[in-house]
Amino acid sequence: MILPYTSHDNVTVIKLPATLNMANAEQSRQALNHIITETGHSALVMDMRAVDFVDSSGLSVLVSIYKTAAKRKGKVALFQPTRFVKALIELTRLHEILFIYEDLDNAISDLQQAAA
Repeated sequence: MILPYTSHDNVTVIKLPATLNMANAEQSRQALNHIITETGHSALVMDMRAVDFVDSSGLSVLVSIYKTAAKRKGKVALFQPTRFVKALIELTRLHEILFIYEDLDNAISDLQQAAA
């Protein structure tokens, strides 16, 4: 699986697939880890605008990437999760560690400051 991404100084914005579930969890995790290794960035913005379904395996991918970034003193932000996905993230209290943004520029700016 290839996930499109862009780099903004020391922050990487990664576009996630429409579903994060058991069927693609391991591929998603590997693709995200590859991007972290390739860019060297641990400040990540997950573009979730297209994500319409997440199951427990998908949540585990987000937690795994958070842990990987945290080991490198980085942070993970979620950009515009859909209503359903946002509700799930809040229900599981992941919004306490994965910051949710509605504005991409604010997410990038906040993570750049945190990474500096």
